Amino acid sequence: MSTVNVPVSEGTRVYLNFSVSLEDGSEVDSNFGGDPVDFAVGDGSLLAGFEHRLFGMVAGERKMFEVPPEDAFGQPNENNVQRMNASQFDDDVNLEVGLVFSFADAGGGELPGMVIAIDGDEVTVDFNHPLAGRTILFDVHIHRVEPAELH
Repeated sequence: MSTVNVPVSEGTRVYLNFSVSLEDGSEVDSNFGGDPVDFAVGDGSLLAGFEHRLFGMVAGERKMFEVPPEDAFGQPNENNVQRMNASQFDDDVNLEVGLVFSFADAGGGELPGMVIAIDGDEVTVDFNHPLAGRTILFDVHIHRVEPAELH
């Protein structure tokens, strides 16, 4: 099967360069200037809201698009903001607003949290994704699209 002009769809492998920015123009991530990355559409490794906006694109195309919070990292959830006693942190940790560190979650995985307030011995930690509530801007250049089963 020829891979010329195969459009991005479920079951394809896509090779692309991308940049991720916020609405204020600040760049969060980019691999332009480097080798393209590849992924299989629908494998769960990327945001579905991102993948669906690639559908129909073919090799050689470049496109910019927005992904709203609902299709990206969702809205911040107040239940993900927790107040903890400073004694729950290691003594060698210099607690300060903006500090990001990992906690073990119930399943044994890591859950990053950011200190957003300190009031005496009470530390407020936000476990929402740092991009929750944000519209994400993507600039994407498709280099190659092929059936995923070739891998």
